[in-house]
Amino acid sequence: MPEGARRVLLAEDDRFLRRAAEARLRQHGLEVLTAVDGEEALRVARAEHPDLVLLDVLSNLGQERDVEQATALGAVAFLVKANLSLQDLVQRVDAVLATGTT
Repeated sequence: MPEGARRVLLAEDDRFLRRAAEARLRQHGLEVLTAVDGEEALRVARAEHPDLVLLDVLSNLGQERDVEQATALGAVAFLVKANLSLQDLVQRVDAVLATGTT
């Protein structure tokens, strides 16, 4: 990993999706930490202090109420993975890391 690479924590319970997203983010020059559930994600986040956390809250929620609640709790963005390609994910991660918003 290049010196000073941005660090992203990816919490995803689906092994295939986690590996695919991890590979794509690494190809883009990011250091990727992974977790398979929320408890592991919390441990990794506390120990490693990533620049960004991608957290799989509940698969494919996207109702307005869910988005509002996530935002109220401090989420910078709320992405529905069923509607998101890996390229879109990389672009959104870049935008958040560059500006703090999507």
